[in-house]
Amino acid sequence: MNISILNGRLIDPANGIDDFLDLHIQGQQVLAVGTAPEGFEAQETIDASGCIVCPGLVDIAASLRDPGPGRIDLASETAAAARGGITTLVCTPDTQPVIDTPAVIELIHRTARKLRRTRVLVAAALTQELDGQQLANMAALARAGAVALSNARRPLANTLVERRALEYAATFGLTVMLRPEDPHLRAGGCAHEGAVATRLGLPGIPSCAETVAVARDLALAEHTGARVHFHALSTAGAAGQLREAQAAKLAVSADVAAHQLHLTEMDIEGFDANCHVSPPLRTLADREALRQAVADGTIAAICSDHQPHELDAKEAPFPETAPGISGLETLLALTLRLVDEGVLSLTEAIARVTCGPADLLGLPYGRLGAGSPADVCIFEPDTPWTLRRSALYSEGRNTPFEGWEFEDQVTHTLFNGRVVYRRDARNPA
Repeated sequence: MNISILNGRLIDPANGIDDFLDLHIQGQQVLAVGTAPEGFEAQETIDASGCIVCPGLVDIAASLRDPGPGRIDLASETAAAARGGITTLVCTPDTQPVIDTPAVIELIHRTARKLRRTRVLVAAALTQELDGQQLANMAALARAGAVALSNARRPLANTLVERRALEYAATFGLTVMLRPEDPHLRAGGCAHEGAVATRLGLPGIPSCAETVAVARDLALAEHTGARVHFHALSTAGAAGQLREAQAAKLAVSADVAAHQLHLTEMDIEGFDANCHVSPPLRTLADREALRQAVADGTIAAICSDHQPHELDAKEAPFPETAPGISGLETLLALTLRLVDEGVLSLTEAIARVTCGPADLLGLPYGRLGAGSPADVCIFEPDTPWTLRRSALYSEGRNTPFEGWEFEDQVTHTLFNGRVVYRRDARNPA
């Protein structure tokens, strides 16, 4: 279908565009920016007056729970992604069965193609069954389309396994996504080790559980020459280590979960299990350091770190609840809130959730130049809305942002030139 998106403010950080320009789509690709080519006839016109038109969002790390038991699956979560303006998802390997064979990758790709709501890419397992010991068949996983390798939230058995994994991945040019945490220093903790956890009587996770792991991983990255990406940094110390490593020209990068840029350890007061996340919410100083790292580009991607859970997973005593936030539908809103708070410019904010994460994995998405995939997010600024758990499209309603007011609302999401979400009377935001 030929589609013209007219009268909007087009922001495409990858191509340096911020102007009132029309966008013309033919089939699954962007045909032209600005004036329509001679002879082009739009079969559908979208009036984006008063709206921002930007590339569809790229979420570099989301747990989609499919394949797996329960109601949470690709159907529900890709619908939630489309509602949030996300057109490319990188799925983590912690499914049932684990994504450690080409067959599971093909199953996920096939299901996503049938749904046609968003592009689902795969970060395949670094070790078999995520057991942290036996390396997965990386060659076969790469041929099947894995865009990265990860051991999700499971620790590797030891530094020798990590060294071998990085060496193996480097031979295929695959990025290894590491979640830096020393399991021995974590020691069963569930909250940041500090005054709040002490007052509440909760076992703590010290900041050094992350910084020690980052130091180890950086040393191995330098030794092996592997491309290492740190997923979900949470501490000021880790952000500083990353900045120094990048200055030394190591091939390392990182993302941060959107909620870590807004919440702190103080939000677990009252034992709110929806604030039980891993890594835990840290101090205000950590949050400010993470914001600075995002602002100066040390951390080039903001992700949802989507961890949807069914209701009973959050209903036990705080330490026994499952960690994680359902984050697909708040990724854009939380990122744009950083603009309102003076942390990022609008262009920088959009870059952190579009071309930033795409470039880290060498993906051709998150941009709207002629010939690019026609993945588009249209949102209306200064349009207040209140988040209600009951209105989420995701089957995971575990969010601490119930009742928060946001200022930017997605009106349309286009994936491969097809409208997959449209805000209207039947489909309210």
